[in-house]
This record gives sequence, C-alpha cells and structure tokens, in this order.
Amino acid sequence: MKEQREMIRLALVQRAKEARKKAYCPYSGFAVGAALLCADGSVYDGCNIENAGFTATCCAERTAFFRAVNDGKRDFKAIAIAGGRAGEEPTGICAPCGVCRQVMAEFCGPGFEILLTDGHSLQVQTLEELHADLIVLAGFLYILSPAFIDRYENRIINIHPALIPSF
Repeated sequence: MKEQREMIRLALVQRAKEARKKAYCPYSGFAVGAALLCADGSVYDGCNIENAGFTATCCAERTAFFRAVNDGKRDFKAIAIAGGRAGEEPTGICAPCGVCRQVMAEFCGPGFEILLTDGHSLQVQTLEELHADLIVLAGFLYILSPAFIDRYENRIINIHPALIPSF
C-alpha cells in the first residue's frame, strides 16, 4: 500500500513537471505546473497563465482545479506542484500562493496532500499543515466560506488592523 502511494505521488510530480512546459509566462519567466488527483483516479493538469494585467494571471494550481470542477469533479486527494525558470528543471520548492490555498480550502479537507518538488526531492504536506499559521485580518473574515471557517476555525486569528505596526 505504501509503495503504491509513493508510485502515485511520483507519477503526479512527473505530470506537474510536464504541465510546466505548457506555461505562458512571458513576464516572470517562471513556469509552474500542477497535477490534481481526483478521488476517482482521474488527474487534471494545469499550468500558470500570465497576463500583463497581473490580477488576471491564473496559477497552475487554480487552472487544474477549475478544469476539474468544470468537468463536475468535487472530490480531490492530492496535488503536485513544480515550478522554476521556464526551460530549466526546477531548482527549488514552489509552494502555493494564498489565493490557491483558498481554492484548495474551498474544495478539500484538511488531509488533502500537497506534493512539492524541487525536481529531485519530494516534500509532502497536508492542507491542514499548510494552514497551520493562518491569520485573517479584521474586516476580511467575510471573504472566507462558511465551510472553510468550520474546518479551520481553531486556526483563524482575528487581529484588529490597529494592532499591526506600520512600516
């Protein structure tokens, strides 16, 4: 069983590395690929797609999730993420951004696995571990879904903006 899990993880990482080749990243030169494993065994690839208007950029993780959700998938087990300079092998870990973490929290439980690779080694974290130090500023709590708050309420710290030092 453990050996099979490792084989699945390595296959996902390979799919994420392949997905990087499809990235459209003319502004950053940083290509990211993701491979999302659904509970039914299907896998959805995603790559980052940049835009000159930065907020219109879509990360690889969200591309994979949105493709899967568009096809009616709602039950996910793991995602592999690989990133680095376009045209080169990854040389460091590429962790999901805050927006991607929010999407993961919307659709996945605390045990959802995030597989991060630098091209050579594999780091496995659960969504719960990734959200271990979640801080939400006062006034922004309303943007979180009720399901997210139910799952992670013991990890949400409500800090009043007046308590944050200005720089």
